[in-house]
Amino acid sequence: MTSTRGRIAALLGAVAVVAGTTLATPAAATDRPGGGITGQAPCPDAPEFTCGTLTVPLDHSGAVPGTLDLAVAISGNTKAPKGDLLFLSGGPGQASVPTVRQMAGKLEPVLKDYRLVMYDQRGTGRGALQCPGLQEDMGSSDLAVPRKQSIADCAAALGPNARFYSTADTVADIDLLRRALGARRLTLDGVSYGTIVAERYAFAHPSRVARLVLDSVAPPGGFDPLDLAAMPATARVLRAACQATGCTTDPAADLAATVRRYGNGVQVLSALTGYEFIDPDFGGVPEALHEAAAGQPAKLQDLFDLVHQVVDAAPAEDLSQGLHSATVCADARFPWGSTDTPVEGRAAALERTRQRLTAEQTWPYDPATATGLGSLLVCLDWPREPVPPIPPAHRRLPDVPVLLLGGDRDIATPYELLYEQAKLAHDPQIVIVPGAAHSVQNRAANPAGRQAVYDFLLK
Repeated sequence: MTSTRGRIAALLGAVAVVAGTTLATPAAATDRPGGGITGQAPCPDAPEFTCGTLTVPLDHSGAVPGTLDLAVAISGNTKAPKGDLLFLSGGPGQASVPTVRQMAGKLEPVLKDYRLVMYDQRGTGRGALQCPGLQEDMGSSDLAVPRKQSIADCAAALGPNARFYSTADTVADIDLLRRALGARRLTLDGVSYGTIVAERYAFAHPSRVARLVLDSVAPPGGFDPLDLAAMPATARVLRAACQATGCTTDPAADLAATVRRYGNGVQVLSALTGYEFIDPDFGGVPEALHEAAAGQPAKLQDLFDLVHQVVDAAPAEDLSQGLHSATVCADARFPWGSTDTPVEGRAAALERTRQRLTAEQTWPYDPATATGLGSLLVCLDWPREPVPPIPPAHRRLPDVPVLLLGGDRDIATPYELLYEQAKLAHDPQIVIVPGAAHSVQNRAANPAGRQAVYDFLLK
C-alpha cells in the first residue's frame, strides 16, 4: 500500500536554494481556523525558506471541537508568474516540510515560474500521531506484519478522533491552505499517496486546479489492500531487471518456488518494494531467490535484514504509522467492506476472499500473501468507525493538463495502475522512465522523468 510508496523523505538527495518570503494572509480569511498562516520565520533547518503554521479544524463539519496545527514551508518567489506549486509527499504518514530544500533542488528549473509550497499533512511531522508499538513493528513499511497488541494499543491511543485523519480531511485542509496562500488555483505535484491526495483535491475542487503531476500513480479510491497489481508486476519487473543485468535465472519462477517452500510471500513482497529504493536493478535478488528456491535461504535473509535496516526503520516524525493506519483504515475498501463494518465477521470475509483468489491473480506469490499484508491486518482489527465516501471508480479528472509519471521498475505502484488512471484524464501525458523505480522525480538516475516534469510545468 503506501509507506513503501512513501519512503521518499529519508532517501531524498540534498541540493538547492531559493530565497525566503512571507506567506500570504488574506484579510477576509483570518477570522477562522485555516484562514491565515501564523508564526512566520525562516525555517530552522533551511533558513532560505519561510516556515509557518496553518491552523485547521480537527473536524471540518464543526461537530467535534478542536484544531490542528500544520507546518508549512514556502520558497521565495512571491511573484511567480505561474502561481503556487504544492508538492505532496507519500505515505500516508510522511512529513514534507523537512524535505523542502531537497525538493526545491529537484524542481529548481521551474522555480522562477512557480512558488514552491510544502506542508505536513495532518498527523505527520511535528504533529505525528504516535503509536510506538506499531512504529517499532512496521517502521516505514506498510506490508510488515505487526503484533495484534500493537494494533490494539494504537487504536486505543488515537481513540474516536482517528476518523478525522482520512484523505477527505486532508483535501479540506489543502483548500484552507490555498486560501491562506491567497491563491486562486494550485498546481499539484503528488508522489505515491500524494497522487491520491492530488486526484481527490481535483475531484472536490476542479476549478481550483491548474495542473496535475502524478508520479508513481495510485488510484484515487486508495490503494488495493490486497495489492493485486503489485504481485503480478513483480514478475515483470524482476525479469526485466534480470535481462538488463545479464543474469541467467528466472527470478519470477524462483520467487514462486520460494513462496511455496517457505510460505514467506509477505516478507518477500515487503522486501522487494523496499529494495527498489536501494537498487532499481535489483542486484543480487535473482541469486538470492534462486538459492532460496533450492533450499538455501541465507542470502534471502540477508536481503530482508538489509531492507529493514536501510529502508524500513523510521521514527514517526519521518513516517507516522499511527497516521498511516488511521488514513488507510478510513479510506480503503476491504474484503469485509469498510471500517464501518462490525469487527465480528471481518476475518470470515477475508478468509472467503482468500479461498476465491486464483493463482493467476497472485502469482508468483500466493493467495495467503494477498490476505496477510500488514496494513490489511491492521484494519482487520481496527475498531468500527464511520468512514467518508470515496469517489466513484470511473469518475473523470477535471479538464486540466495532467502528467502521469512512472518507472518500469516500480513494484509498489506499477505502471499498470498508471495506465488505468490515465483513462480518467481528458488528454493525459504519459511518461514511463526506463530503469526507474518508485518516486521518479526524487530517485531515478535517468533524468528523463524530471525533464518531463519541467517541460510540462513550463508549457
